[in-house]
Amino acid sequence: MEPTTIQHLPEPRHEDMRIESVLGALSDPVRLSIVRTLAETDGDCRSCGSFGLSVTKSTASHHFRVLREAGVLRQHDEGRHRMTELRRSDLDARFPGLLDSIVGAR
Repeated sequence: MEPTTIQHLPEPRHEDMRIESVLGALSDPVRLSIVRTLAETDGDCRSCGSFGLSVTKSTASHHFRVLREAGVLRQHDEGRHRMTELRRSDLDARFPGLLDSIVGAR
């Protein structure tokens, strides 16, 4: 059996990430909750359905898409699940200290 190649959904390259897009994506409480949850799991991938969000599936999909298109998240499909991970190393390299400041602010 050949190893499976993971196909990530479209996302900006590290060098194309814009601070305005990242801050805009993080300005929503639901999206901020997603990012905080991922930051607490120390880089582990999670399925989109495992976040326990209090919004409809279509609204959750919208929030994940906004975060992915800003470059905050990386997503790929595994079978019937869409897996999500935080692009911490890309964010830290492009905007040092930003993610820790935002995740830590309460």
